This record gives sequence, structure tokens and C-alpha cells, in this order.
Amino acid sequence: MPLPRIIEIIPSDRPGPALVTIPGSKSVTNRALVLAALSRGRVRLEGALWSEDTEVMVHCLQTLGFGVRVEADPGDPANRRIEVEGAGGRLPRSGGTRETPLELFVGNAGTAARFLSALVCLGRGFYRLSGVPRMHERPQASLLRALRDLGYGVDATLDRLPVLIEGCGPRTGPVTVSVDQSSQFASALLLASRVGGWTVGISGGNPDELPYVDMTRRLIEVFPHGGGEFRIEPDASSGSYFWAAGFLTGSDIQVRDWPRSGWQVDAWFPGFFPLPAEVSRELDLGDSILTAMILAPFGPAPVRFTELGRLRVQECERVQAMQTELSRCGARVEESGETLVIHPGPLHGATITTYNDHRIAMCFATLGLKVPGIRIEDPSCVRKTFPNFLQKLSAPVPDGLGAGVRDAVTGRLLSGPELLAS
Repeated sequence: MPLPRIIEIIPSDRPGPALVTIPGSKSVTNRALVLAALSRGRVRLEGALWSEDTEVMVHCLQTLGFGVRVEADPGDPANRRIEVEGAGGRLPRSGGTRETPLELFVGNAGTAARFLSALVCLGRGFYRLSGVPRMHERPQASLLRALRDLGYGVDATLDRLPVLIEGCGPRTGPVTVSVDQSSQFASALLLASRVGGWTVGISGGNPDELPYVDMTRRLIEVFPHGGGEFRIEPDASSGSYFWAAGFLTGSDIQVRDWPRSGWQVDAWFPGFFPLPAEVSRELDLGDSILTAMILAPFGPAPVRFTELGRLRVQECERVQAMQTELSRCGARVEESGETLVIHPGPLHGATITTYNDHRIAMCFATLGLKVPGIRIEDPSCVRKTFPNFLQKLSAPVPDGLGAGVRDAVTGRLLSGPELLAS
């Protein structure tokens, strides 16, 4: 049964203490899937996230001919054990012709769109990557230019998806890619560089200030390229909502097996209580900066959120979305260039537009644990990275937060499997 079109979050009278299990990291899972496909043996991924973005990646790898087997994970219903038969750097299935290329649909998964664009260059023949309309608006130009510089054929209107790529196998050489709009461009090249023979340089950003590129490099270093087992750590961005819930409700809410590898920049999120006067998207936090924004009205002083440019070209225009929806709840929010200043003050309930963006939906659902009357439109978009998020909110303590979730139209309380985004 699909989720209702609009749900309302009902704060719990007793929201804690709780120790919540969260699913695996999307960023690590999709990187690991590409590395597993390029490995020289069978790789078993434990604790891998199973959501819209990772399903897209698995389906595309299967379309490319890789053997991928998916099994249930007893640790969390949103995770899977995924076994990938590495092909030693080959793409088992060749591309098609220019007129009838092999089609790969990436949905709105930025990691899939970028990582697969580099991966198919190692194959032979023509591959066409396309997605949902929003993915066709998101930037891809710097990566496509880099692939052309390496000698691959790339045809794309305005250098965005849909894109037609002619794979011709490894082409050893240096290449430089700009990360002004997304660090995923560099990660895409790095993931395929061992097989492609590419030496990857980065422009448009300080390499020491690119946490997701650092994640990619460190993952490559420790990955079992000859086959074996690799465990995916929990997703820190998704965990931020539960740390925030504890802050908002004054309860002892923690996340089980909190990642300590240093790979995920959002693992630093619990260290941002109370919020400092300024938080940077480039230097401090990744996606969890959105979670920090919903906390700002409850502090003693305004908080400046800076260097937000990349948020404008993600699943939605997130700077504008956060400004609009927080204002709808009564917050005073000032937008100037790539900065939002959020002032302290009382909030009230409102119906939140989610823009088909999982992070917007989960941020404001978390806010609903503190502010009565928060209603979330199109809540099923959480499936992109955290399909059982609403189940976690409503599950009894200590495994969940005990909040109520009801159909905002009929008033009927929802529970259990009814809250799984599908």
C-alpha cells in the first residue's frame, strides 16, 4: 500500500531514551557497487543500503551484464546483502550502436549518473544514460568534458543528460576535472581510474576540502579488489535526523554503531550541538547541513549557513526550498547569495512541499517531533535513501521514537508496514 499523499507528524509524549538503527550509507554503497563490479572476483557487500538510488545502480550493473545477487539483511529491513561478480575491469555486455545504444536509466540518482558515465567508457560500443526530468537539469558538464579529454566520444545537449557515450576501453593518460558544481565528478573518474589508467587531477576546489572525494580515495585503498567481503557503515546523513530529534525533544536519542571511519563528513554532525554562529556546506557538513537548518530557530542567536551553492543543483533547489518551507513554519530566514541566515523564534505547523526531495521530507518530519501540525506532502520520496524512515519515527522506544503518523486527509493513524515508502 503506498503512503498517503499528505501525512501529519504527531509528537510523542515520551520520545526517549532510544537507540535507533539506521540503514547503510548510500554514498558508500554506490561507490562499493562500482568497485565490486570492477574487481577480479566475487565481492559480498554487507549492510548495503537498499533504496531507490542503490536499486537504480544495481539494475544498471545488471543491464551491463554483471552478476548481482541481492539477499535480505537481518540487521535492518532497509539493508541488503549484495553479492557482485567482478569482471576484472571488463564490462560483460557490450554497448549497442549509435542508432540503438544500450540504455541505462538512472532516475534522479546523481551518483549513478556520474559514476556510470565514467564506467561505461571502459566498455565497447554506445551507451545512453537518461533519468527523470530533474536529473536532466542537474550538472554533468565538467565530467563529460573530462571524458572527452581522455578520448571518449560523448554527445549531450548542453552537456547534461541524456548523454550518449562511446566506450572504447582503457585509455591511459592524465585528466583534470572541475568540482565547482559537484565533487561526484572527481569520484566518478577515481572509481574507474585503476582500470582506465587515468591519472586524475582536480580543479575548482581545494582537495583537502572535498570530503566525498576523500571518501572515494580511502574506500579505493581498503576495498577487496581481488574479491572478498566489505561492510557498509551506517549512513551519517540519515542518522542526523535522530540526533536532531534528541536535541529538539530534550531526550537521550542515539544512533547505533555510529560511523567512526572518518569517511562520511556528516559523521561530525553530533559535534554541532549547540549550533555555532556559522556552518559551511563546503567545510563543515554535507547533506546534514539541512538538518542543522531546522534546529537554528531554537537557538539563542542567528546562524549563518554559508557556501550553499551546491545545494541549488541537487535533488531540488535546496536553498530556495529550505528558505520557503522554514518561512512557511514561521521562521525568519534571510537569503543572500549562497548564504542563509536563520533567526531564532517560535514556529508553528504548516503543510510542507517536499519537491520530490527525500532530505526536505525527512528534515521537516523531524521538525514535526517538536512542532505540532507539521504535514508532509508526498512523503514517499524518502524511498530515495531511507525507505523505512517513517517506521523508525513511529516505532516504540527504545528502537524508535514513538511518534504518531497519520493520514492528513482521513485522520487515520498509520503504523508498521503502512509507513514503508515503496
